[in-house]
Amino acid sequence: MSMTAKRVDVHHHILPPNYVTRVGPDKIGPLIVSGKVPEWTPQHSIEAMDRNGIATAITSISAPGLWFGEPGMTRDLTRECNEYAARMKSDHPGRFGVFASLPLPDVDASLREIAYALDVLKADGIGLLTSYGRMYPGDPAFAPVFDELNRRKAVVYFHPMQSPCCSGLLGIPAATLEFPFDTTNAVASLLFSGTLARCRNVRFIFSHAGGTVPFLAERMARLEARPEFRAKVPEGVLYELKRLFFDTALSANATSFSALLKLTSTDKVLFGSDYPFAPEATMTATVKGLAQIGLPPDVLRAIEYENALAILPSVRAS
Repeated sequence: MSMTAKRVDVHHHILPPNYVTRVGPDKIGPLIVSGKVPEWTPQHSIEAMDRNGIATAITSISAPGLWFGEPGMTRDLTRECNEYAARMKSDHPGRFGVFASLPLPDVDASLREIAYALDVLKADGIGLLTSYGRMYPGDPAFAPVFDELNRRKAVVYFHPMQSPCCSGLLGIPAATLEFPFDTTNAVASLLFSGTLARCRNVRFIFSHAGGTVPFLAERMARLEARPEFRAKVPEGVLYELKRLFFDTALSANATSFSALLKLTSTDKVLFGSDYPFAPEATMTATVKGLAQIGLPPDVLRAIEYENALAILPSVRAS
């Protein structure tokens, strides 16, 4: 690792071999632009991180996730993936953190996995998907999960999923359009279920600069005119959105950043690469893109690592 490497990557995926085998390349590959499962090992991550000045990557499981209608398989595979990530962290001190997966939509199993992941594996936070089948995170059935995460003051990272309503409709990989739209649906679900207002202790991170949330924030705020929506956001839609964190994956460009920084402040923006689902060239482009936007040096430094360290003290201590 370069002595100058300081970046903290909060959007960095792993592909445990048994995960790929059990889920199947036919479910993973078509979601992304390349159309195939990335070739990946922990060493691949370390080498890419070293070439791009990334000190630590917080790992997570990406779409299609772990839920395929079989609760037992989901519970077992979730535990296996979380333990794999924890071993990576242990085997490479200081290089990796863990956003542990949950076996949603199984709520009881998810509550048990929160305890195991945070208390036993010492995960840095929890990684969720924006939807599970046709259930979004604000679904009342998921309230016990978010209440427990709130009690624990957890960091919760969201990665988008293929939209349940219109998957593959245009023949375009889900990562291109459906992922940002599903992120927006998940944020709206958390907003108008009252989850964000109720769970003020959770630090929520959303991928890809929040999908289309910055563009649609004012439009969502118009719903405050209706009492049933206003009751769920007593401080207002924009107040809740400004409390969220967003990563830079696939978004380190002037167009995306101008919208994001109209919505939120720079202390809520975190470096993210989306490696290896986005190839190393994209990781490099993210580093270069951030440097070319014209951010003041202290702001760039905050986005690259200081903001992440502020909400992930376990990473700072590693």
